[in-house]
Amino acid sequence: MTRRGLVLGGGGVLGAAWMVGALTALEDHLDVDARSFEQLVGTSAGSVVGSLLAAGVSVAELRTHQLEGSVDHGRLAGFHWDYEEVTGGDRPPAPRPGFGSPLLLRKGIRELRQLPPMAVLAALLPEGRGRLDSVGALVRHVVGDGWVDRDGLTLVALDYDLGVRVPFGRVDAPQAAAADAVMASCAIPGWYHAVAIDDRRYIDGGTWSSTNIDLMTGLGLDEVYVLAPQASFDLDAPKDFVTRLERQWRARVTAKALRELDVVHAEGTEVTIIGPGREDLEAIGGNLMDVGRRPRVMETSLRTSLAALADPGPAPGAPDLGALGGGAELREVEQAEDAVAAVAARQAEPDADFDAEAEAGAGAGRG
Repeated sequence: MTRRGLVLGGGGVLGAAWMVGALTALEDHLDVDARSFEQLVGTSAGSVVGSLLAAGVSVAELRTHQLEGSVDHGRLAGFHWDYEEVTGGDRPPAPRPGFGSPLLLRKGIRELRQLPPMAVLAALLPEGRGRLDSVGALVRHVVGDGWVDRDGLTLVALDYDLGVRVPFGRVDAPQAAAADAVMASCAIPGWYHAVAIDDRRYIDGGTWSSTNIDLMTGLGLDEVYVLAPQASFDLDAPKDFVTRLERQWRARVTAKALRELDVVHAEGTEVTIIGPGREDLEAIGGNLMDVGRRPRVMETSLRTSLAALADPGPAPGAPDLGALGGGAELREVEQAEDAVAAVAARQAEPDADFDAEAEAGAGAGRG
């Protein structure tokens, strides 16, 4: 019997919609029920989808829920979901003043430089005011106050003050209710309030990695399928400035995902990764929280993901990704990340005398 794992990456509201379409295609391609995967790793939006699958919600129910906001049968029956209301719209509320995690910024310079740049940036950003109670209520409606009634579910968050990745559901991770772990995994820094679990503060697991594919190592799996809404192997060339920035970041996420993939593949596990292509990206636009685009994104993903699974081709190596976003553009993103790390390092110096917020903006702007 083939032992399979499923990785569900981050990607906001539209990432979840894209994954539901891709899951429909994956079930058709493999002729299996997605709930039968032995191991599930979910990050951010993927934690919502993954926890619901692990709790017994079918892909068909997820699809109906995306289109109608409620279903009349199955585990989701009786729970109404208004995407516009529960996500707070496609723009974040005004954040709280000050740094989000002064404790993390007090780490030594060497430690900060070893963290993922997004984790450092999250510490510099002010803490968001948005709340994820409705997301927690959705998961709690299906799961209850505890964990899912099966093994193999991992929900990824970041300890906001330690800068440590936390794989909830693993033996060595803190105990948490599934609903709380999902909220923690979805707490986008600067947008949502950090989620407290047993006196620790947690934020979006995507600040460590959008996919966290490497958590599939050591599990003895034959195959791993990765649905990565923020990774793309066929980028478009948008003219809008904000959308161009999103595409540059997407190329960076793709490179990191491929490095993680190599780690799993080195154990002899066959890994297949798919992400949005040009047609999907046109449907997604530049704002992954634009709830009005969900039906089109899901329907497009169903078609394009089926084609991608039918003929996946070899994954490019991370060094070959310059052509995706333009080598110069990808270097700009890397330079911006380095600037963030440098600002955090200076903030960590006890005698530093500078305007951290102003310098962070200038550094990112220089790219």
